[in-house]
Amino acid sequence: MSLTASQPPAERYRSFLAASRGEVQVVLGTRAAAFAPIADLGLVAMWDDGDDLFAEPRSPYPHAREVLLVRAAAQDTGVLIGGYARTAEGQSVIDSGWCTELVAEQRERRRAWPRLTVTDGSTDGAAPVRLPQEAFRAIRAAEGAVLVQVPRRGYRESLSCQTCREAARCTTCHGPLGQSSAAAPITCRWCGQGASPWACPSCSGTELRSPVVGALRTAEEFARAFPDREVVTSGGQTIVDNVVPGRRLVLSTPGAEPRVEGGYDVVILLDTWLMLARADVRVEEESHRRWFNALALAGPGAKAVAIGDAQTLQALVRADPAGFAARELAGRAETHLPPTARLVTVGGPDDVLVELAQREWTPHTEILGPVPADPRSAEAGERLILRAPRREGAALARALAALAAERSAAKMPGLRIQVDPPTL
Repeated sequence: MSLTASQPPAERYRSFLAASRGEVQVVLGTRAAAFAPIADLGLVAMWDDGDDLFAEPRSPYPHAREVLLVRAAAQDTGVLIGGYARTAEGQSVIDSGWCTELVAEQRERRRAWPRLTVTDGSTDGAAPVRLPQEAFRAIRAAEGAVLVQVPRRGYRESLSCQTCREAARCTTCHGPLGQSSAAAPITCRWCGQGASPWACPSCSGTELRSPVVGALRTAEEFARAFPDREVVTSGGQTIVDNVVPGRRLVLSTPGAEPRVEGGYDVVILLDTWLMLARADVRVEEESHRRWFNALALAGPGAKAVAIGDAQTLQALVRADPAGFAARELAGRAETHLPPTARLVTVGGPDDVLVELAQREWTPHTEILGPVPADPRSAEAGERLILRAPRREGAALARALAALAAERSAAKMPGLRIQVDPPTL
């Protein structure tokens, strides 16, 4: 039986009742399935626990992995967490002895893994190129389908001056300029105001360049470079699930890669530096997860080319997600970040957070902030960060629950409290 949040209410309720009455033995689904009311639970299983879709965006922000682990401990059942990559949280339950890792021998993993070449395209001291010769040769030699992973969707999401490299900004609201397609005009991504003709306020240049190229623009470039191949794009609102085998060039954003029978002959990881450029504590873990998932779609004897820094991408070359997860967990321990510590973000009005910063929480709780909240997030006002050792996590959670109860009883506005948020 399936149980997902996308089901119609009546169908979902029927599935819920069937599970609670013991009429089904197996429940499959998205994060909603983690709460399936199964009494005699024998096994909880999860695939690719690092996927951000498992993190509930609504209060109290549970993560499906944590829900399943709590249920497994409470109901004394087995746990199986699988994936092509491994998270720091997954490594932590192995290091604690709570779970045992099941992995193939290194020789077997390397045999099943595509032969990966890492390059930045530079030769004889020249500047790096976006599509080096190694990738060109691999694509031309492929007899079957080729997968190219592009970090950004869209066409030209950001523009800058061709002469001085200054970012192109709207003269009305100073927002970034962009272009949605080859035939579309250049407009502001904030207010939608047209920007043609455009002139650089710094050097008076009139030509624009795109430092970040999206999947649609990349598809145009590949179509010109490889006219003998059909170009297929997958990402955004148009996601392709499966591709018919043949001489096709598939350009996909991370997570939207279609499958092809027999696997891809070649996998190209484009602009890996761009995926690592995001300001996020989990950026390396998330990037490696997406790269491992893409490389896993390669067929037997396939080749792969990753454009980026060879030292940064060594885990991909060695087919060693476990080693990467162990290093990531060690880094989290040094910086006192989850899962080795408990971290809580509290969003709310400035005056309230200033008062909370003066409170005594647990003996070793660090108080960071308050600082202005990210304008792209759902938080209002400012944000306070509380960081405590894992052994004091339960006490800190109880103190925050008491705070929320106090404010609710006093009819005061609620605060946005999130424990171990997936992003900061």
